[in-house]
Amino acid sequence: QLQLVESGGGLVQPGGSLRLSCAASRLTLDYYAIGWFRQAPGKEREGVSCINYSGGSTDYTDSVKGRFTISRDNAKNTVYLEMNSLKPEDTAVYYCHAESLLLKTDYWGQGTQVTLSS
Repeated sequence: QLQLVESGGGLVQPGGSLRLSCAASRLTLDYYAIGWFRQAPGKEREGVSCINYSGGSTDYTDSVKGRFTISRDNAKNTVYLEMNSLKPEDTAVYYCHAESLLLKTDYWGQGTQVTLSS
């Protein structure tokens, strides 16, 4: 089974930056599209960004466009989410999700907390 471990979360001031990492182990990420999701207290989990298996196609929810950048390094079996110009509404637990339509499998990480506080 694919194991996903997120890291890089923390406490940051508005306007600050963080880089989240989603590191995979046990299996290669080569066949998986990766999505970053987040869930704020009392709210439903929402999709933030996604990247296809090769890294050639990305997408973002409107609220993070121009501020967040998703990327992947398949050699390191890791996907990143660079988050800039952070806002209080970005506070949430961030999860990565790997999905393979070819293999018909998907996996979730355990999440990493991002908190904006002045």
